[in-house]
Amino acid sequence: MALDIAILINEEPVAITNESSEAEKAHYLAWERSNRLGLNLMRMTMADNIKPSMPKTEKARELLLKVKECSQSDLADKSIVGSLMGELTTKRFDWSQPIHDHVTHMSNLAAKLKTLGMDEEGRLKKMKDQAVHFVSHDGASSSKGQT
Repeated sequence: MALDIAILINEEPVAITNESSEAEKAHYLAWERSNRLGLNLMRMTMADNIKPSMPKTEKARELLLKVKECSQSDLADKSIVGSLMGELTTKRFDWSQPIHDHVTHMSNLAAKLKTLGMDEEGRLKKMKDQAVHFVSHDGASSSKGQT
């Protein structure tokens, strides 16, 4: 059974009545199931900071179009860049995870920024050098105090 019926069909099928044929009933039930599952899936996988800005709708196709509209705006890109830059500049290594994981996470953040048009190599390299400098000095001062 196709689960994308509600997204592919432009309009909702006619509601079931006593005079509806078996084919119409089956089509409506398939559309209703597809719509319900599509809405639930989109809402479950949506980031928590985006959910409040999405309109309440009962049709999966409408929600998909609203998400598409919001994701293609400059405001969304600026918001994402701002949150990534904030995380990149404020995240500190706290020894709760291996250093390899921390460096990998920071590299992934930088890569995401590059894909959003922030490929200013010099600026990102300078920030990376500063982060390494802060980590090395912070680690040195904390190890001196532990003797």
